[in-house]
Amino acid sequence: MKQRKYPILIIISTLFLCVFVNCSSFNDILDTEKVEPLQTEIKIQIELEGFDSPEGLSIVLMNYLENIRIEKEFSGLSVVLDSLIPGIYTVTISGKAYDNQGQLYYLNGGLVNHPLIKNNETIEIAVSGLKISPLVFKEIYYAGSAPNYFRDQFYEIYNNSDSILYLDGIYFAALYPAGATEKLPVWPESDENKYVYTDRLWKFPGSGNEYPLKPGESCVVSQFAANHQLDIYNPNSPVDCSSSEFEFNMNNKNFPDQPAYDMIHVFYNGSSAMGTVPQYLTSVFGGAYVIFQIPENVPYDPVNDKSLQTRDLSSSSTKVYAKIPIQYVLDGVEAGHNETMVKAKRMPVVLDAGMTYVGASYNSLGVARKKIGENEDGTPILQDTNNSTDDFERGVKPMLRRYGAKMPSWNHTLR
Repeated sequence: MKQRKYPILIIISTLFLCVFVNCSSFNDILDTEKVEPLQTEIKIQIELEGFDSPEGLSIVLMNYLENIRIEKEFSGLSVVLDSLIPGIYTVTISGKAYDNQGQLYYLNGGLVNHPLIKNNETIEIAVSGLKISPLVFKEIYYAGSAPNYFRDQFYEIYNNSDSILYLDGIYFAALYPAGATEKLPVWPESDENKYVYTDRLWKFPGSGNEYPLKPGESCVVSQFAANHQLDIYNPNSPVDCSSSEFEFNMNNKNFPDQPAYDMIHVFYNGSSAMGTVPQYLTSVFGGAYVIFQIPENVPYDPVNDKSLQTRDLSSSSTKVYAKIPIQYVLDGVEAGHNETMVKAKRMPVVLDAGMTYVGASYNSLGVARKKIGENEDGTPILQDTNNSTDDFERGVKPMLRRYGAKMPSWNHTLR
């Protein structure tokens, strides 16, 4: 192979890499003006039973320092990457695959900020997955609007299937920590990566079949389900949330209860009480959001069951967090301040292999899941690969029921 010269690249990459790995590994690189591109083999190790040799998986390598993106399809359980420039890469493996029983899964795995500096290296990456969920986050508006208004946040959830689904009893949470940070909490080793964690937990009301969501319908959950463009709130806001189905009512007299149905407050710091702060907002820099559903025969009471509570072991704080079983998560979306925050993920790649973002706070912009087709009635079919980097349009003007999603018949404006 003919050698190629990358003198400037070598110096920049080496300085960056020294932050993460032993700089002695790069002595040879610093002493030469030439570098041989690498060949690397990536092998996947599937941690789920019933997958002999899945098809349809792809790998994406991102070097954010050099703005390099490499994408390739797997052939069996491995892939060989040629002509790879040495550097720090975030590696994402994802795709749909059927198990031996014919069940469709999204498989995900990856590495964050991994140094690829050795030629002919073989790297094994663990891959896991969940059954495909028919209920997904369709649009999320978290950044707020100028000058410093955050009451207009909303989360739209969509039935992306061909069957009627029921929202009754489904939980909603923004994971801890609220904002993406490289200083992540330390959770008990005994949890064995079975959980994600939240400081506050909500769920949809209903006894089982009170809030149906038909195919092509969506529901909107707002922080405060009002018309935020009114003079009494913030005329700069891009949204009118008064048609929302649900809101997070915190009994704040300055932001009174609206006609939307109230989400049920479940947990905060070990109690069902809401606490003393009269508002519920998620980070305007981007949170990590999940909806999950506990099977009827599985007990789940994080207030009274202490085994479903934990502390952040890296902190002296006595604050208590609720455990959320990963296996019951229907959909998860992670958002950060910008694309470089993927190194600060709070959510395991099995739930979301990537991250979405809008680039700033209070910029009146949101993220919307991509439309990949239409149903016969014109409602959208949305992309869902459990990778928010690929699945979402970023920096869009927020809009309730984008793409012609329908409003459920039980919406309060239709009564």
